[in-house]
Amino acid sequence: MLYQVPGVYDLTLPEAEDTPLVLDSPHSGHDYPDDFQCLVPQSDLRRVEDSFVDDLFGAAPQWGATLLCARFPRSYIDPNRAVTDIDPGLLMGTWPEPLRPTEKSRLGHGLVWRTYPPNRPLYAGRLPVEAVRRRIERYWQPYHDTLETEIRRLYAAHGCVYHLNCHSMPSTSSPFMAGGGRIGGRADFVLGDRDGASCDPAFTSFVRDYLQNQGYAVRLNDPYRGAELVRAYAAPEQGRHSLQIEINRALYMDEVTLQQGRGYQSLQKSLTGLIGAIAQFARDRRNSIRAEAAE
Repeated sequence: MLYQVPGVYDLTLPEAEDTPLVLDSPHSGHDYPDDFQCLVPQSDLRRVEDSFVDDLFGAAPQWGATLLCARFPRSYIDPNRAVTDIDPGLLMGTWPEPLRPTEKSRLGHGLVWRTYPPNRPLYAGRLPVEAVRRRIERYWQPYHDTLETEIRRLYAAHGCVYHLNCHSMPSTSSPFMAGGGRIGGRADFVLGDRDGASCDPAFTSFVRDYLQNQGYAVRLNDPYRGAELVRAYAAPEQGRHSLQIEINRALYMDEVTLQQGRGYQSLQKSLTGLIGAIAQFARDRRNSIRAEAAE
């Protein structure tokens, strides 16, 4: 069943047996709001989208998983940043609450981007405080509220929940990323569990081993450890597990034309298999929890 908030998100609930698994794609959105008046043309902005990631993982509901996909672009407001990760220098006026800008803001890519990679200004001047607050209220907050609600719903129903936060990455190092990838190319996949803090290591190992058995090269936490959406709702000691997955775009698309590549169908088939395997992994863990509780 599909629930849509136009321009904000698509939420697809399971078609099969409900499974303690939720996937989200926060950076695949390409519905550009009318008030996004910036200096960079949309043709360039589309290059920083996680193109097609929502479709690549589109089979999730068939396996009993929930799928949440943002419709707005990350360059407008980034759901994978904390709501306090704002560069004060971007604002026209004083923010009413304390801000905690991170290295992402320093690089120009906090909650609201200041620059287009690597350092092109996005705006002619500062943004009014109220304009930024509207972005949070209309886009960031509903996305987070929906994801948190689904994670809590599944946890309450099953006693555990597994969250896969889905992204894509450029095939070569990105100049605006701290700790960017190695020159000459990246692995096929990077899994980020915040160095073991956001999920049971068995979950990370399961996903890594599955992908490697499919012939893919996988790295852990390098250069992507996982950001806000993995951090915010994870509590592995309580049974809430979040893992970020980054896919090398060269596997499935032409990074110049932004069109699907020859490897698209093959990768999508692999990811559909991965979702099915994770769904079974999650059900097995749920059943173990129930069995232990019954003893």
